[in-house]
Amino acid sequence: MPTIIRKGSTYYAQEGSYFDGNVRIEGDFVVPARTHFWGKLHVTGTLELGPRSTVALEITCQDAVIGNQCRIKGPIHAQGDVTILDHAVVQSITAGGKVILRSGVSVGDVTSGDTILVHGRIKSGNLIGKNMKVLGN
Repeated sequence: MPTIIRKGSTYYAQEGSYFDGNVRIEGDFVVPARTHFWGKLHVTGTLELGPRSTVALEITCQDAVIGNQCRIKGPIHAQGDVTILDHAVVQSITAGGKVILRSGVSVGDVTSGDTILVHGRIKSGNLIGKNMKVLGN
């Protein structure tokens, strides 16, 4: 089992870890680059997923920041905000708050309880939110 370090209510994964099966974190979770999850990832707080990481199934969390070039093969369900950084690939997103999609993102359907903000050119399915803003292309 990979090492997870706890500091207060924040947990940190060891760099380059592989997690076989489902992972549940009670608090915030900071994940370094190139970390891989072969099951579901459930975080009760904020998830910060490092660049080039992968999640094989769904992510559930309060808020999420998905690093550049990550691959999320299942849906992301967040109660709050979701930010997807450059060139990440995500199956779909459902968020209670705002969703930010950076340049080069490839995503299926996105549903937001607030604003969807698109920076640059992306590939997506349906984008459903209270507001929609596109900056640059």
